[in-house]
Amino acid sequence: MSELVWMVNPWVAFVVGLLIGSFLNVVILRTPPLLEWGWRRNAREILEMPEDGAPRPPGLVLARSHCMKCGHGIRWYENMPLVSWLALRGKCSACKTPISFQYPFVELLTGLASAYVVYRFGVSLETVVVLVFTWMLIAASVIDFNTTLLPDEFTLPLMWLGLLCALGGMFVSPQQALLGAAIGYLSLWSIFWLFKLSTGKEGMGYGDFKLLAALGAFVGAKSLLPIVLLSSLFGAVIGGAFLLLKNKDRQTQIPFGPYLAAAGWTQFMFGPEILAWYERTVGMPLMP
Repeated sequence: MSELVWMVNPWVAFVVGLLIGSFLNVVILRTPPLLEWGWRRNAREILEMPEDGAPRPPGLVLARSHCMKCGHGIRWYENMPLVSWLALRGKCSACKTPISFQYPFVELLTGLASAYVVYRFGVSLETVVVLVFTWMLIAASVIDFNTTLLPDEFTLPLMWLGLLCALGGMFVSPQQALLGAAIGYLSLWSIFWLFKLSTGKEGMGYGDFKLLAALGAFVGAKSLLPIVLLSSLFGAVIGGAFLLLKNKDRQTQIPFGPYLAAAGWTQFMFGPEILAWYERTVGMPLMP
């Protein structure tokens, strides 16, 4: 019986992950306008300016999904994760406007990642934490990819969650978690200012510092160097391919957050295996 439960759980997690991925698409689409609306309102309050009358953008839960082109309300059977996109052949049923490939991609990615987390950790409190960690990384990464914005609403709660988990004995020791968060932030912060002072340009955003701090809280200070190396590799390969496909030059700004998140998740899941492979291949340890 226990073996049957072990086999079924990842499939259940995959289906749940598809549903969560569908909600993450809503979060990805609606969070930036909500944040910008709030920032403008707060700025006008600080400057003692009258409200501009701009309506509040749709919320994350109650507002019904609709086609951004024609306003067609999405029916429940048109909103089934992955299946509906395939059935509609990637087009709105009303105006035939193409539906972004982002929607099925995020749903499938969330489903697969969720299934692997449950496969790896089983049914446990750690699984719940890692699922939240995974889902927030996916949402933050796609928002950053689309807007070059890494909201504090994702990075800071992740950092505090990692630190609290360390206090509870999960994943890494409290000392490693605290050092990971501090060194993760300060390392990229230092690089940012060295680059800015020497070139006058900003090479990355503050959201990247906070994201690496959050990752450091989960994986510890010892795993920061592999994350930076992996993220640079992912950025060079995937980012380079993106520039070629879009026919962009090297001056095009590429968000670093998605590659940091991918590297952090990879290191969290496969860190020991990666280090062992590196040491076998190179013949020397990556770190003392």
